[in-house]
Amino acid sequence: MRFLRTDLPGVLIVEPVVHRDARGFFLESFHAGKFAEAGIDVHFVQDNQSSSVRNTLRGLHLQLRNPQGKLVRVIEGEIWDVAVDVRPDSATFGRWTGTHLSADNFRQLYIPPGFAHGFCVTSDQAQVQYKCTALYDPADEIGIAYDDPDLAIAWPVTEPILSARDQRHPRLSEVRERLHALGAGQRDAGARAAGQPAAR
Repeated sequence: MRFLRTDLPGVLIVEPVVHRDARGFFLESFHAGKFAEAGIDVHFVQDNQSSSVRNTLRGLHLQLRNPQGKLVRVIEGEIWDVAVDVRPDSATFGRWTGTHLSADNFRQLYIPPGFAHGFCVTSDQAQVQYKCTALYDPADEIGIAYDDPDLAIAWPVTEPILSARDQRHPRLSEVRERLHALGAGQRDAGARAAGQPAAR
């Protein structure tokens, strides 16, 4: 299993070792010890799966108080997967990285908490599976416009199929102040566990 760096610190491409023979193939998609050695020492609490048709674009999504780390893989078709650094105090704030994930290349993308995530489908159909480090909370989720000109993400689709919600997301500059709440829920939980008052 190889862990490849991207343009953004903490965002890693994971390449499993694929064992092939006449029957087909076998691979190890997750190994807690190997991931920890690569700096991904996390606990996944939820697995999700989506199916989408060509030109579907989902994103950009993130959670504020309880941000999710995600390990994304494709089991059918191909997508172009994108992570955007939205940590307001980060040296790479507002920068993005993207990579192709497919059922043929077996690659996965690890996106740490504090990043927005989105993808578009570049095959006729794509099934995407991803593991999350925090439970999904619709009340905590916000979005950023996929076509924000300040981000200038080079999506490989010209006429994306979007949900009504994804058509209405604001630009990153419009939510920057809100992003200071990133991880507040997790910090409060840690403070309570330590017997300290939660942040206000």
